[in-house]
Amino acid sequence: MSPSSHARAADRPRNRRALVLVLVLVLALGGGAFAATWGVQKWLAGQVERVGDPFAELPARPAPAAAAPDEGEAETLDGAMNILVLGSDSRISAGDPGQWQAGAQRTDTIMLVHLPASRDAAYLMSFPRDSWVDVPGRGQAKINAAFSYGGPALLIQTIEQLTNVRIDHFVVTDFESFVRITDALGGVRMTLTNDLKVGGTVVPAGKQQLLTGEQALRFVRERKTLARGDFDRVQRQQAWMRAIVAKMRNDGTLHNPVTSARFLDVVSRSVATDDGLDERVMRDLQDRAKNLGSTDMTFFTVPFEGTGRSPDGAQSIVVLDREALDPLMAAVASDTLGAYLEGNAGSLDVLPPVVE
Repeated sequence: MSPSSHARAADRPRNRRALVLVLVLVLALGGGAFAATWGVQKWLAGQVERVGDPFAELPARPAPAAAAPDEGEAETLDGAMNILVLGSDSRISAGDPGQWQAGAQRTDTIMLVHLPASRDAAYLMSFPRDSWVDVPGRGQAKINAAFSYGGPALLIQTIEQLTNVRIDHFVVTDFESFVRITDALGGVRMTLTNDLKVGGTVVPAGKQQLLTGEQALRFVRERKTLARGDFDRVQRQQAWMRAIVAKMRNDGTLHNPVTSARFLDVVSRSVATDDGLDERVMRDLQDRAKNLGSTDMTFFTVPFEGTGRSPDGAQSIVVLDREALDPLMAAVASDTLGAYLEGNAGSLDVLPPVVE
């Protein structure tokens, strides 16, 4: 998107979309008393757009991470929590179910966020968008086609069938949300192997270069020049998220009431989520994240064998490594992912300290 088209898009009324990393983790990482007050929490929850209940129509589901509460009791928040994060490639609002159109949208980014019951870590795992999977009622297809075929509910069903992991909440994002939040922070620092040209501006290659939201968007959308194509692009997306966390922590964004108010307003207006991610769950998410540092967050891509062709030869696909994927997801389902990664991190595509 050119700078001029981006400016025109910014002038149009925007639907609120989700930047889940900020909502789930960053909001609490600052540790500011301003962000923790009840009044601010209520204000934030009131600005979040809701997308209904995509779980209601699912015919069968994996068991929850924690035992279900007795009938009549409130939902427990003591167990692990799994949040499915989507980034739509369509300009039609994925956060407004009234604007979803069959065949009009696919999900450019698919990420599962696992927050363990121990509340001492956060795991963010990406599914390559071209992963070849079984889509319920549709047969074999790329995983991102599920959203196009049947919206949030079908993609959730597809992920749950693939992983046998129960999804607790659902959020949607597009990279325009990342642009706005990055700019609200005054930019983020990334390492550039080559000069980055955006419009009439050139950011020279080098370590810790300050990028605007639009420049960071160009950086993460690059694919053709990357050695591993989409796999490297996924890591750039993850690195951008990590850079947002680092910038907010280093600047103490949430320690200052003025900067907190401005930043949280941008974040909350970028959020769309299922009805169940209410004010109570948001408070719980803050409690889960308040003691986390950047070293407690692990980003990785789910196991894959490589690329291939669909059976009819018409599509380039990603072949998942089921022998490695199944025990990984069993560890997510049983909330033993930390221990699993300690013994198997070397075999996973984990985000390195520096992404070029």
